[in-house]
Amino acid sequence: MIMFRSDLIEAVRKWPASPSRWRILCMVYDRIDVRFKGSFGRTICFEYKMAPAEVQKAEWSLSHLPALARECSCGLVDISYDVRPVSRPLTSLTHMGGPNYWPSPGDVAPELSRYARDYDSVFVFWPQNANGCHIPSGGWGLAIGPGHIPGGGTYCSIANADPSSWDVPRVGEVWLHEWLHGVCDFYESRGFPMPQFNADGGGSHGYVQSPVTGWCRYYRDLMMGRVLDNGRFTGITPEAWLSGTIKNV
Repeated sequence: MIMFRSDLIEAVRKWPASPSRWRILCMVYDRIDVRFKGSFGRTICFEYKMAPAEVQKAEWSLSHLPALARECSCGLVDISYDVRPVSRPLTSLTHMGGPNYWPSPGDVAPELSRYARDYDSVFVFWPQNANGCHIPSGGWGLAIGPGHIPGGGTYCSIANADPSSWDVPRVGEVWLHEWLHGVCDFYESRGFPMPQFNADGGGSHGYVQSPVTGWCRYYRDLMMGRVLDNGRFTGITPEAWLSGTIKNV
């Protein structure tokens, strides 16, 4: 658990308003059947169905996101989420440049059109890795800011992973990290200054990843508007959180 500075706790106590309430949807694609271009222009066929245990492990990790967000924001953020299994396989991916691909909003457009409008943020959980093979992508998770999906919410993708990867260093951290990318973009668009690289900025701002708490010390300061960037405090201040969410501004 993160130890909070007394001045941060005292600052939060001055805010009588209710927490910033974010609604999140996680769409689960447990099957994939795609064709993509590999090295030397070869067409690669990738087909896989995740075992129920793979999906359950990811959902277990996601279930820790609300408490982790509440902890890192000193209680200013209240996340609720729904999980929606998708019956069809993921049948297309978007080329990112180089060898990399990812499930962009265009690849899951039917489900976004049907389900996304009432949510502030949408996650897509997808099968990138299968039996020692994988689809090249930009990372375990990827995110874009608001405005690219129906309803205007933020959008993130998280891939399946080795079971042990979900446990360390903090359970739920990968979901928090990707979610924060879009949330930082949203509040920056509303005039609240963010540190360079927002959720990726821990190392460049002097923070050290802990084997126990991961980057959560950085996320704490990011979620309290206390990251020093070029001599000023940046991040999501209490004023930002309490100004509203994407669906409740």
